[in-house]
Amino acid sequence: MKSIVILGDGMADRPVAELGGKTPLQYANIPTMDYLARHGELGLVKTVPDGIAPGSDVANLSVMGYDPRKYYTGRSPLEAVSMNITLSDSDVTFRCNLVTLSDDPHYSDKIMIDYSSDEISTEEAREIIKEVNKYLKTQAIEFFPGISYRHLMVWHNGPTSFTLTPPHDIQEKKIADFLPKGDKSEIILEMMEKSSEFLKNHPVNKARMEKGLRPANSIWIWGEGRKPSLPGFYEKYGLKGSVISAVDLIKGLGICAGLHSVNVEGATGNINTNFSGKARAALEELKRGQDFVYIHIEAPDECGHRHEIDNKVKAIEYIDQKIIKVIMEELNNMGEDYRIMVLPDHPTPLDIRTHTSDPVPYIIYRSDKKVFNPELTYDELSAQKTGNYIAEGYTIMDYFLR
Repeated sequence: MKSIVILGDGMADRPVAELGGKTPLQYANIPTMDYLARHGELGLVKTVPDGIAPGSDVANLSVMGYDPRKYYTGRSPLEAVSMNITLSDSDVTFRCNLVTLSDDPHYSDKIMIDYSSDEISTEEAREIIKEVNKYLKTQAIEFFPGISYRHLMVWHNGPTSFTLTPPHDIQEKKIADFLPKGDKSEIILEMMEKSSEFLKNHPVNKARMEKGLRPANSIWIWGEGRKPSLPGFYEKYGLKGSVISAVDLIKGLGICAGLHSVNVEGATGNINTNFSGKARAALEELKRGQDFVYIHIEAPDECGHRHEIDNKVKAIEYIDQKIIKVIMEELNNMGEDYRIMVLPDHPTPLDIRTHTSDPVPYIIYRSDKKVFNPELTYDELSAQKTGNYIAEGYTIMDYFLR
């Protein structure tokens, strides 16, 4: 039996006034997800343990079957694995965002305008990171280019006792209260301040501003951690698997678990990603003998952070029609028994533009064991009404597969 997880990052939400008091899941036209909810098991799962910040790193680690309280070592090391960066046990990694800050003369007075610099292109970002290395690289610290606004810093033999804030949590806020704190945090702050001085006149930024795009006028350091060590997914479940994602975080998590990471042309991590390409890639992995595929779609989360109401609804509808429907139709035509789990990793409510640790709605569907609950639809309220609740999110993979 083939096993497929389709994870819509940040799909869950709260009622939105502009959507008539409905959540995006309630408002969206998602006949395939609704079919799965009616013919499978619908419920809620708490993917983020109490006391841990609700990030995609923690939540996806949990969904994959690993207890974050035991295995979580930070976000950026997972991204480093995906980027093929060799780490020693004493290296500390950091996420390095390219952000847009306001033009206030004093750094602490600046406002976080955009955590993604208008989703700067990977090609433009590489030129910016070259400049960052030119001015800020030392024997101990160096920077590595990633995708779009998401990059990496490695501090050899660095400390980890920091308080660092994700930039997507402080959209349109003054950064003064969110600057680095902790041992040697002045080094990180100095690099951020210096970057704002030499990046504002960078040719890439000048060209972007001429086009009406936001400049990548500062780096923002956060998400520190050390190299992780996870038990293999095959050793845990006896299944050969693949992971499909546009973002290094999820790719790295899959690689650490021993899953094969699949690159999909045109996969961007936003609303313009290649949804259909992800479906085709998943089917190819299953046809070539893989037992398990984990498909991660970042777009709903990005739309939540950017308060793009219509695009969040569209992203959910695209997942329904261009991924889930396509995969089910092909497996049905092949006569292959399969099970599908659909869920978000965490909510990303449009009204607050950041993550929460609230439970999220899940569906578990088996093609060989259909039930029928005609009143159910796939959304937060319907899932709550079923009374099905998984309190420890890291157990849901065991439940799904066993």
